[in-house]
Amino acid sequence: MRRTIIVSTLVAVLIVIASCKNTPEGFRAIRPDVLKDKIAGGWAGKMIGVTYGAPTEFRAEGKMFTDSIKWKPSDIRGSMWQDDVYVQLTFLMSMDKYGIDAPAKKFQEMFAKAGYPLWHANMQARKNYYDSIFVPLSGSPEYSLHADDIDFQIEADYIGFMCPGMPNTGSAIAEKIGHIMNYGDGVYGGIFVGALYSEAFFESDISKIIEKALASIPAESDYSKIIKDVIKLHKQYPSDWKASWKELEGKWGDVDICGAGSAFNIDAKLNGAYIVLGLLYGEGDPGKTLEITTRCGQDSDCNPSNAMAVLGVIKGFSGLPLDMQNGVTTMGDSIFINTTYSFNSAVASTDKYARNMIIKEGGTINDKNIIIKTQMPVAPALEVSFPDVVFEKTISVFDESGWHFKGSWKPYEIISETDKKFIKQSMYG
Repeated sequence: MRRTIIVSTLVAVLIVIASCKNTPEGFRAIRPDVLKDKIAGGWAGKMIGVTYGAPTEFRAEGKMFTDSIKWKPSDIRGSMWQDDVYVQLTFLMSMDKYGIDAPAKKFQEMFAKAGYPLWHANMQARKNYYDSIFVPLSGSPEYSLHADDIDFQIEADYIGFMCPGMPNTGSAIAEKIGHIMNYGDGVYGGIFVGALYSEAFFESDISKIIEKALASIPAESDYSKIIKDVIKLHKQYPSDWKASWKELEGKWGDVDICGAGSAFNIDAKLNGAYIVLGLLYGEGDPGKTLEITTRCGQDSDCNPSNAMAVLGVIKGFSGLPLDMQNGVTTMGDSIFINTTYSFNSAVASTDKYARNMIIKEGGTINDKNIIIKTQMPVAPALEVSFPDVVFEKTISVFDESGWHFKGSWKPYEIISETDKKFIKQSMYG
């Protein structure tokens, strides 16, 4: 038996060496079955992470989540109703209907007319569409205080999944889609996580994946700066993620225009830092990564969802813990709300788009190997949403010293159905 194992291992090594020798310089090779397995791992990780953290979402704002976290594989079914998944599937549906090179306005239209609820930057982008404010203005700070929010960061995964080893191809798509709802650091969040996935197809060292993904966003951006802070803190406190968290909170915790003046922070930067913190301290272990990223707080379902998806690409679906595989497989054909996609069909479609883009970008495909042309990351031009803007104070819409209404604005007294108390609301007229 021992001899058989040695011979089998030697054969496997020789096959890998032969494959490397046959790959042209400037290209990378991956087997078709491995590509699809990694895509499946990414989608599965997304679903696992979002359901793991869902019960904790926004229950720890400006503090760590210290309560118990209870999760079981059957909870993965809850991903059917999560915006982290169904919003980006709408963009996948837009590609199916109009083509991947369709104008960004077509993507914004399907997104705006989808039947599900939206929040923050996504909700503002939907409103902007109906106010005839179209992409790229729809995500700009002139028309949205949510420009730097997390929205695109949590729904850009499909881009990275279909751009294996092609970060520039992913960045071009992200620039187009990301400006529907975000700008500046809000867009860089989506580019960064997409680049994490692109790099994870060919690299298993998490530190190297993060360093390579950073090359896809402007080095002078605040998003890049906070990720570099996490890297430095991890080196300073290699076994104490809580110490790193405290320093991040002290420096970046209140840097959020949307949540200015409160502990609430929906900014892409801080939540992106929690993704990286979880990945570094999680050390490739799914359970550890999920727990740390969730306990960082704030948008604590989105962040473990992104972190676990990175591990899913690295390990492939077949490399995930068996109970997680079973939890996904059990509901693999269930349809995500307001979409035409299930896990199984999303994997198949993403695999198809990945193959198309590999060929489009100069690669080749046959039954045994997929050859992908190597891309050196190029960062987009710097955008800053709110330069030199700092929080000063909050003004109520009913504070007459802070607001001066013109036109047919009228206050109405209505009774809340929940607590039967009179609430003054301003009716837009």
